[in-house]
Amino acid sequence: MSDSEHVQSPSEEQEIVDPVQLRRATLASSVGSALEYYDFYIYGLASALIFGELFFTPLGAVGGTIAAFGTYAVGFAARPIGGLVFGSLGDRMGRKLVLIITIALMGGSSMLIGLLPTYATAGIWGAVMLIFLRICQGLGAGAEQAGATVLISEFAPRKRRGFFAALPFVGIQIGTLLGAGTFALLGLASREVLLGWLWRVPFLLGAVLIVVAVVIRMRLKESPAFEALEEAEATRDEPVRQSLGQAISSSRGNILIGIGLRMGENGNSSIYSALLLAYVASLPQFANQKLIGTWGAVVAALIAIFTVVGFGALSDKVGRVPVYRWGALFTAAFAFPAFWLLTLGQVWLVLVVMGIGVGIGVQSMLGPQCAMLPELFGNAHRFTGVATAREFSAVIAGGVAPLLGAALLAGTGNAWWAIAGYSSVLALISFATTFITPETRGRSLTDLNDAGAEPVHA
Repeated sequence: MSDSEHVQSPSEEQEIVDPVQLRRATLASSVGSALEYYDFYIYGLASALIFGELFFTPLGAVGGTIAAFGTYAVGFAARPIGGLVFGSLGDRMGRKLVLIITIALMGGSSMLIGLLPTYATAGIWGAVMLIFLRICQGLGAGAEQAGATVLISEFAPRKRRGFFAALPFVGIQIGTLLGAGTFALLGLASREVLLGWLWRVPFLLGAVLIVVAVVIRMRLKESPAFEALEEAEATRDEPVRQSLGQAISSSRGNILIGIGLRMGENGNSSIYSALLLAYVASLPQFANQKLIGTWGAVVAALIAIFTVVGFGALSDKVGRVPVYRWGALFTAAFAFPAFWLLTLGQVWLVLVVMGIGVGIGVQSMLGPQCAMLPELFGNAHRFTGVATAREFSAVIAGGVAPLLGAALLAGTGNAWWAIAGYSSVLALISFATTFITPETRGRSLTDLNDAGAEPVHA
């Protein structure tokens, strides 16, 4: 079966686009994305600014920050496990059920972080419990974004899939705005109040988003592509382990492509939204403005609300690969002037760097990626394929970025070019990957074959 031959004809696929369910799917995915990035963003901010002092007090300022970023990385390390397990369940049991489970696990863990005792109260056990909840948070998040991406792509009309698939990622920017804005407001309080109890508030507020997301997802129907899979009796009853093995074996090439594509996007997202904040806070030029990076994140998120959808829509017109390729090249080229500008000590330059780096560079890859990753995989293994590609790349790119970046800064005497080089290398990996990536625009999501794969004959 070629890419032009489908389980369901194009006309049939268009007929099943339900505008009511499409709106619900967009809202359900957007709220989940908002909660995920709110949770992970406030954790990243807390790691950069306060967790070292709260939970790793004996290690000192530098050691505490590195240890806090270590727990940040642990959450990313748990994501592939969650992605693999919940992704396989999503391919076998449906998207809706898995997305209800993941949002509850992810949001519940974040809320409990806000109730943890610190080192001053519980000693090392505070750090142990923090790590445990961070792992639980990562397990839920491991399938959340993959599921949201798959869900909206399977509901969206084919010719506008790039636009619709990018809409839920506005939730990412809203979550970022909520997280960054909350911490920016907290920064107006005294350091004593912030470290005493106020830091808990952002984590506890996540409970509101959990309730909203679960209610919305309960009202959502199963996606048309999964219903077609069930009708074709292509869902499987074998154990998760066996199902995972089949999915990874049959989709290995496109999983590796997905990982390569994500290196520049996810890695730079973490660099600009976590590592850069710690770097700016460490510069003597900003000694009295340690939260300026947080305000930069607010500016970047405001820009990204519009650009992620714009780049997604552009990929509907000119193709996913060209938009991704030029976005990766831009990000690689921007890195060196960007991080050098930070050393000039001008507040407005921090805002410009973060606005362009996240709002243009990262979103120019994320926009087309929203539809591209689901289109890379066949219907029977789509959730598993997307989750595996997303979450393994999240470990080696996004999760490690702040930790490795902090080590690079420590080893080079806080040299700006160390982060710039790291940022550029990650983007160039994605740039190179686009040359082996099949164009996926317009593929049928009921096709059982992966994009670019040889047809499977019975």
